[in-house]
Amino acid sequence: MKKILAIALVSALGLSLAACGSSSDSGASGAEDTGSADAAESTETAAESTETASESAGDANSITLWTYPIGNWGDETTVNELTAGFTEETGITVNVEYLNYDDGDDKVNTALTANQGPDVIMEGPERLVANWGAGGYMVDLSDIIDEDDANEIYESVMVPCTSTDGAVYEYPLVMTAHCMAVNYTAFVEAGADQYLDLDSHTWTTDDFIAAMQIMYDYYGDTIGSVYCGGQGGDQGTRALVNNLYGGTFTNAEHTEYTWEDEANIEALEQLMSMDSMNFDSAIVGADEIALFYQGILKVAFCWNIAQQLDPNSAGTGAGLTMDGDEIVFMSFPSESGTSELCGGIWGFGIFDNGDANRIEASKEFIKYMCDSEHTEDAVIAANYFAVRDSVDGTDISTIWADNEIMDEYGVLMQYMGDYYQVTPGWAEARTAWWNMLQQVGQGGEITETVAQFNAEANAAAAQ
Repeated sequence: MKKILAIALVSALGLSLAACGSSSDSGASGAEDTGSADAAESTETAAESTETASESAGDANSITLWTYPIGNWGDETTVNELTAGFTEETGITVNVEYLNYDDGDDKVNTALTANQGPDVIMEGPERLVANWGAGGYMVDLSDIIDEDDANEIYESVMVPCTSTDGAVYEYPLVMTAHCMAVNYTAFVEAGADQYLDLDSHTWTTDDFIAAMQIMYDYYGDTIGSVYCGGQGGDQGTRALVNNLYGGTFTNAEHTEYTWEDEANIEALEQLMSMDSMNFDSAIVGADEIALFYQGILKVAFCWNIAQQLDPNSAGTGAGLTMDGDEIVFMSFPSESGTSELCGGIWGFGIFDNGDANRIEASKEFIKYMCDSEHTEDAVIAANYFAVRDSVDGTDISTIWADNEIMDEYGVLMQYMGDYYQVTPGWAEARTAWWNMLQQVGQGGEITETVAQFNAEANAAAAQ
């Protein structure tokens, strides 16, 4: 099977894979090391970008926005339409820099070191709050969170956008729940579809184990992969392990990591015992998705609405593999069937560049996109779900009513769990996690291995 996977990956690398990239997910706090040559090139590019930012944002009539590829907020044509509307209404021009998850963090960090950061940045709380906010680089946005906002934005979203001292470093726009997917056509062929609840898109741990055994007996090969070649897509492996028997990743206060509880150890032991599962240190989330699209793997743990919608990833249309098999999204299995899904939150923050006029112009931009009649367009551009049901009393809860896939996917939003990606030491914890999975997959004693790497994560959190 491993030889087949390696061969398949050669052709798979060309696939367009949204949200489960090779070096980051929506919860990333730092890109992987891509080598000294790439780092040097990244630094050069960052210097050029920051010089442009400095020249173009000299007064309050011009601000800079740097955005990670969050849906079509990474598409120049889409963003130009949004910013043109803002400029027409306010007279403030917006100069946009498009980041990616391979070197985007390097660009931002280099710019901040040179005191040349952008005015506005779009990403999630693990960067804007736990990283740059905690580092003293961000502007407190509490003054633009009025009473209506506080009542309308979901509390579960506002909490991770707010630092421990009460400062709001991110004004949220959209969110989603990460999930898994199954090759429904293959499940039907094997007779394993009996374990899938297609109304709620949920299943129990027992159902998952039974279905995977049926699939293995029918196909005689690996059905799913606990990928652990790096951090890419690790929200999937975390959710799989945590949900199987009710384990947790951090404590509720987000002060320490809690992998070594017995529920997680039981989950790892269960996964290691299954012939249908393979701990694969050669691949990350993007590779798993490629193999799933090719029909080699029959389940995928790195999935969200971006994959379900994207017609370019497999080249056959939304919700289909390269062979035309139907893909069904599923919540992660849990003992009760009610899981806690890892979520993504995206919005805007402002870097404190010492210019009060540009800060005010940046706040005006954020309110335009997140708290006005234009919010619906900004949400649709992201291809995710709004973090509120209304904007100043205007209902926006039916934004996706005419989109069958988005409307159906919305059933998972009720299962969004704790947003623990803001726990200190997050970057180091992610590395410890996939290293732990590698050692477990290589036959390491599970309890000792989990304790070792959990301790490493907590050591980073305590620094």
